[in-house]
Amino acid sequence: MCKADSNSREEGASPAFFPLLEDFTEKREKIAVVGLGYVGLPLAVALAGPFSVLGFDISEGRIAELRAGRDATGEVASAALTRSGLEFSCNPADLAAARFIVVAVPTPIDAHRNPDLEPLRKATALVGGNLRRGTLISFESTVYPGTSEDICAVILARESGLKYGRDFALVYSPERINPGDKTHTLENIVKVVSASTPEALEVAAGIYGRVVKAGIHRAPSIRVAESAKVIENTQRDLNIALMNELSLIFDRLGIDTLDVLEAAGSKWNFLPFRPGLVGGHCIGVDPYYLTFKAEEAGYHPQVILAGRRINDNMGKYIAEKTVKLLISGGRLADRARVGIFGLTFKENVPDLRNSRVPGIKAELEEYGLSVLVHDPLADAEEAAREYGFALSPLADMRNLDAAIFAVAHSAYTALSLEDLAARYAAPDRAILLDVKGVWKRDEAEGAGFVYWRL
Repeated sequence: MCKADSNSREEGASPAFFPLLEDFTEKREKIAVVGLGYVGLPLAVALAGPFSVLGFDISEGRIAELRAGRDATGEVASAALTRSGLEFSCNPADLAAARFIVVAVPTPIDAHRNPDLEPLRKATALVGGNLRRGTLISFESTVYPGTSEDICAVILARESGLKYGRDFALVYSPERINPGDKTHTLENIVKVVSASTPEALEVAAGIYGRVVKAGIHRAPSIRVAESAKVIENTQRDLNIALMNELSLIFDRLGIDTLDVLEAAGSKWNFLPFRPGLVGGHCIGVDPYYLTFKAEEAGYHPQVILAGRRINDNMGKYIAEKTVKLLISGGRLADRARVGIFGLTFKENVPDLRNSRVPGIKAELEEYGLSVLVHDPLADAEEAAREYGFALSPLADMRNLDAAIFAVAHSAYTALSLEDLAARYAAPDRAILLDVKGVWKRDEAEGAGFVYWRL
């Protein structure tokens, strides 16, 4: 069991001593990473090479798993985890030993699509309750501009009894992890670093620079760095929204969207975005952080929210298209059996956060259809807890009237069209909705499928 102990706080009116970079490189001082998920764990493992690092998480189960050399997220291999030398703890009092603390916890949205800062507030309060004078606290969570200084610094001061600027300093260095991507890793992505003082910036840049080979971008202020992070995914969200809107238009015109994009992509400056479901903890969430702050400042965003509406409604659109294809194919919709392949927000990752697939399932069930969902990577207990339904084994994904391939897991893309046809009740009237455009239209239609893709 990990229990919190009381932590004595150093007092004094004189400015605190802040550690130098060499204090960390020579391992006289320790680094702590709070939150060992998709972002925190790879960072902690990387930092544990040149530095003395404590990996902290409030979940005892997560700590036990990591101590055993297992990472359920799949981001860190067992061998790398075992040889990292990383120290693990779920005892908050252990954070007092660190003089550079990285906070990497989720920042989701609530049911009303407003920023949910509760995980960040709780993690910040926990750090504040175990904070020594002269500590640098680096936040990596995606937030709206002003969060680090206006909210987190206030919580740290309140919980520690210390003064921001005199006794502790802030760093903001937004995460840029792309789950499941083994090419664009922590080491290969330029790290944006900002801080509340020039001295803190140099220490933080030096620490991150030891593990990020792509280089460091020093932002002129914390608010600039916060803004940069929140627009990265907003831009991507809008580009995908444009592709999704184009797919709605071209579907009505009887034109294959991917054929159009391939033709347009022959021009050197055409950006290679494609339509699809937008879920996960970043692209489908971050724009709401920016629009929340914009509205607080008296401006109602037009373009950003229009893109969000398009992307949020794609699940409903796919479900309605499924029903129309069933009806036009002579399959009674209220008796049809539909299999959805994939639940996670992205191919080849087990992350279920903000998946758009449950919305497809719910919409289909409103039409009276029987809907099964399978995913080879998703945790069944987490799926039931998060979305309220049980995952089906692959063996049950048979006697289908329609199949929706929502996530392009490798296990699915390896299936042949003959394998797929065997899963239908009537192979001669098999409806295949290929959301990710995995299969070629001519081959699918040549194999007898009623084929549709975004």
